[in-house]
Amino acid sequence: MEVSSKIGCWLPGNAPVAVIMISLNEGHNMRDVLENLKGWAQEVFLIDSYSKDNTIDIALEYGINVVQRRFRNFGDQWNFALKSLPITAPWTMKLDPDERITQILKNNIIKAFNENDADGFSLIRRLWFMGKPMPVKQKLIRIWKTGKCKFSDVAVNEHPLVDGKIKQIQGELEHHDSPNLEHWIEKQNRYSTAEAIMAYKNESLSAEPKIFGNSLKQRMWLKKNFWHFPFRYSLLFCYYYFIKGAWKAGWPGYAWAKLRTEHIRIIEFKRREMEITGQLPDFRPYGPGQPDPRVPQYD
Repeated sequence: MEVSSKIGCWLPGNAPVAVIMISLNEGHNMRDVLENLKGWAQEVFLIDSYSKDNTIDIALEYGINVVQRRFRNFGDQWNFALKSLPITAPWTMKLDPDERITQILKNNIIKAFNENDADGFSLIRRLWFMGKPMPVKQKLIRIWKTGKCKFSDVAVNEHPLVDGKIKQIQGELEHHDSPNLEHWIEKQNRYSTAEAIMAYKNESLSAEPKIFGNSLKQRMWLKKNFWHFPFRYSLLFCYYYFIKGAWKAGWPGYAWAKLRTEHIRIIEFKRREMEITGQLPDFRPYGPGQPDPRVPQYD
């Protein structure tokens, strides 16, 4: 791989926010996401887990703040970011490299900062799959006053836990989930293993499971008890396809609903395998390379 020696300088944008991303081999997303943030974000941080591709080259070309650290789990990596990065902006935003902030959302975020009547903000993320926008949306907390958040200490599907009042910002965050199915399936294989290990070990979830709690606690209750429901995978496919509205996207919507259902089934199969064998899967690294001497290193 040809290594670029070009080092850029990030010019602070008009939004007083520090955008934080974590990465492993996200070179296919890095230029687009940084173009999306250029001229808007005050500062951008990347915590990389020893990518083998050109992730670091592109990040340094744009002049963002890059460090490398061994990946343990998602909750741990995000909590490291919030505790250890030299954030100076008054607001902090979690962003994944495959996400793009629409102009309407950018404008509304700045407006919410100026009003300053909440400690954190939720927004709507819309899924893009096979290059097409899907009618599948999630409400997620992604922005908070710097120092007002920590993450649930879980292996995967971590949640920001914000101390204070949360308001919703109008506008969409686009989630361009994987450039192709090869990438999507490899990523889901890693996630399903992490989820299965959590279930096998009966590890704590991101929040206390409560059927009559807030939306996060209700999701955790469903997650904990899903395995006991009869006809669960038929019901889950119907939920994704009809209730979430994936049918409106044609065949890509059908494919997504089917694949998401199978992803959950594989979690159950992997967990059952662990219960039968009494063994956890052997650790298999997915692409980590060597530390890059151009950026600070953390253990």
